[in-house]
Amino acid sequence: MARSAVGVPPELARRSPSVFRPRDLAAIYAHPRGEIARLVRAGAIRRLATGYYTLVPQHRMGDHSWLPDPHATVLGIGQADYGIADVALMGVSAARVHGAIPREVAVAVAAVPKQRPALTSDRAHLMFVRRNVSRLDVERTTTELGDGWVTTVEQTLLDLAARPELGGLARADIDEAIRALIARAEWSWLQTLAEQQHRPAALDTVRALAGNQDRA
Repeated sequence: MARSAVGVPPELARRSPSVFRPRDLAAIYAHPRGEIARLVRAGAIRRLATGYYTLVPQHRMGDHSWLPDPHATVLGIGQADYGIADVALMGVSAARVHGAIPREVAVAVAAVPKQRPALTSDRAHLMFVRRNVSRLDVERTTTELGDGWVTTVEQTLLDLAARPELGGLARADIDEAIRALIARAEWSWLQTLAEQQHRPAALDTVRALAGNQDRA
């Protein structure tokens, strides 16, 4: 089902970030909520959480079962509210992106510039942590909803070690993720980052879990 066949205007089809709120479409529609409801029924738009939507990919148009990955969702929602530059995947979401958590988890976490409550999607609990992304060590990532930032392996190590309870995973799972990331970390940069961010305790936790792994 082509987007044009269900009445998706070009301005919406080209939108980036792809996650939007009804008020974002005020320049396109006189009555955005009514048009969004129509496109949701047609399978052209998917509701992600209360007040947030995204276009369904072209090849999944009309498929009401399609839902993006939770980590793409939390990143996209953050970007819709604060822009691309000030939002980054962190914690368990960053560990998932880096392949340190092999299974899907029912929580996703993003760093955002303001304190805000969590949201619930059909697949996950979406958490937002107030942090200044410009002070974090981040790199580019691509999700099914667009491009954005994710904390680097080294930053993710420090974050997981500092707040292992964030995200609600068992401590054993967090420790396993840390060990998986340790094998890919650049230790000199990890130590520098820990000093810059005043996180000696987090670095000690990582060192303890590293055991005999190479720290060159």
